[in-house]
Amino acid sequence: MACTGNMAVGVSAKRGLLSSKTRLVYGLQRKISPCSVCIQRAAEIQSVRASTSATGDSQHSEKYCLDLVRDYEGFLSSLLLPEKAWRSSLALRAFNVELAQVKDSVSQKTIGLMRMQFWKTAIKEIYRDEPPNQPVSTELWRAVKTHNLTKRWLLRIITEREKDLDDRAYRNLQELETYSENTQSSLMYLLLECLGVKNVHADHAASHIGKAQGIVTCLRATPYHSSRRKVYLPMDICMLHGASQEDFIRGSQEQNIRDVVYDIASQAHVHLQHARSFSHNVPAAAAPAFLSTVVLEDYLHRVRRADFNVFHKSLQNRNPLLPIQLYIRSWKKTY
Repeated sequence: MACTGNMAVGVSAKRGLLSSKTRLVYGLQRKISPCSVCIQRAAEIQSVRASTSATGDSQHSEKYCLDLVRDYEGFLSSLLLPEKAWRSSLALRAFNVELAQVKDSVSQKTIGLMRMQFWKTAIKEIYRDEPPNQPVSTELWRAVKTHNLTKRWLLRIITEREKDLDDRAYRNLQELETYSENTQSSLMYLLLECLGVKNVHADHAASHIGKAQGIVTCLRATPYHSSRRKVYLPMDICMLHGASQEDFIRGSQEQNIRDVVYDIASQAHVHLQHARSFSHNVPAAAAPAFLSTVVLEDYLHRVRRADFNVFHKSLQNRNPLLPIQLYIRSWKKTY
């Protein structure tokens, strides 16, 4: 594509040169000032340069997003999306990563709030066709224009991430589910729009899969957060089993810690089951949006084999069969 684009620019420039020569001869015949010809030629060169610059900027913004979201499982899942939705899904995931990184990258909440305000303003400008000169914003604007994405879902993700800057544990499992609905499920709704799917059953399935994904992400991140002396697991379940935050920070493998993990993982499994209860009424076109269920199943299966020890080393390893499992599920058009 890049080669074709350069050829097109080259042909355009060549045509511009020929037409300039023609106009110059005609101008001499009509006694037109050479100064006006020079001005016109300069404008044509500037137009060619602008076209080349636009192509380069587009490629740069796409590469920036790709580098930002190149996590193993998410990248594999995105490769199986239809071509019409792939680049837009990349933009959405990059947008989500940008927001998710704010919490860990700022030392003061005020700075984080400023970053969130930038994105709120950016979304408004994107829908006015005036996107900020920032790679993710540029790609997001392209996705919005291509698929007419719903503004409300994008703003809801920002608002929920902004609330999460408080940096505290979830009070209960319902609070974690609400957070997951407003972030992960909202992304699912947007991905369905990229696929051209408008179906209430697909939306219900997306809601439950998003909640399952948020819960599993919280579990998977527990070792990382514990190493930084932070624990975000629902406090009500921890209190129910007599598990303290210090237990998780120490990497305890006692039974009460496993019981906490079991209860939380079980709720993720319940949401996956609920999502599948809609499968007979969900159009096949929605299936690519739900490939993350393969990744969620894989983690829940492995944590069960580890007897719900969230710190077990086996959970840090990649599943070499995951690409095959994703491809088979994609081929079957099921979730």
